Amino acid sequence: MDTVLVKEYRADILECVHNGHICIVNEQGSIQAYAGDPEYVAFTRSSAKPMQAIPSIRGGLADHYGLTDKEIAIMTASHRAEPAHIEVLEGFARKVNISEAYMVCASSWPLDEENKETLLRAQRDKSKWFHNCSGKHYGMLAYCQMKGYPLLGYDQPEHPLQQEILQTVSYLSGLAPSDIRLGTDGCGLPVFAMPLRALATAYMKLASPDLIEDEPTKRAVIRITEAMHASPYMVAGNQKVDTLLLEDDNIVAKGGFKGVYCLGLKKERLGISFKIADGSEEEWGWVAESILEQIGYSNKTTIDRLKAAYPKDLCNDEGLKVGRVETAFMLNRA
Repeated sequence: MDTVLVKEYRADILECVHNGHICIVNEQGSIQAYAGDPEYVAFTRSSAKPMQAIPSIRGGLADHYGLTDKEIAIMTASHRAEPAHIEVLEGFARKVNISEAYMVCASSWPLDEENKETLLRAQRDKSKWFHNCSGKHYGMLAYCQMKGYPLLGYDQPEHPLQQEILQTVSYLSGLAPSDIRLGTDGCGLPVFAMPLRALATAYMKLASPDLIEDEPTKRAVIRITEAMHASPYMVAGNQKVDTLLLEDDNIVAKGGFKGVYCLGLKKERLGISFKIADGSEEEWGWVAESILEQIGYSNKTTIDRLKAAYPKDLCNDEGLKVGRVETAFMLNRA
């Protein structure tokens, strides 16, 4: 059964309730704390992006094309297509020289409203580059070009790239490939369904790569997570939860569409995953803040950043307080 994670009040009247599930695992992959059902099966959505980048980096993509930290980070991103993101993507494309037409992600407007308005005023069109997953797609195409894999069909589960990715997700999560159920993500690529426990285990290993026995995979994880920490803005954007958490070098974090969120803590050697049952993302900051406080996380600066970016006072369009938010869960210790 799920549990209440967040309550929203307007004029002291309960207006919204957001249920969900949380799982925290230790370095053995055993459940240490939870709320709701730690075995709840959720699609990874974009929380899988750091794992999806591993085969490319493990295979030598960064050195082959001379990629910067920003270019590696944007392969893991759900970016907002802010000008800085587009600048990095364009630089990536100049090095690789593959037409964006090969990307299966749809032409889109930027998620960043300010840049979208600028483009509309300039009478620009939608672009595949503006899609929040374009860095992931372009990195995959670059790897296919380097390896001699077909560019067409890189999105199909049977493609050798996608098979490498599935094996990597399997290895980090501790699940057999046959136990990972596949769907199709919004951007057109295979997406993985697994228990929150397994997803938390994968993030524990992303944060504790010394526990990864395969040396090339370990080196790839280190390079990817170091790039995410060097360029957290590339992973999401201004005041986004991913960016705020990645500004803390002790945390590896990435969210996914429909309410799934993951983080790994290095010193504590913990993996954390949670799912907002109704698919909302607005609650991520509040839930992450409460989890960190409940486990006694030592870096109060990170918690304060979340509190500043995601205050629990609800305001109307004029900035007047009209309600409040409460986190309603207590972690159960396993």
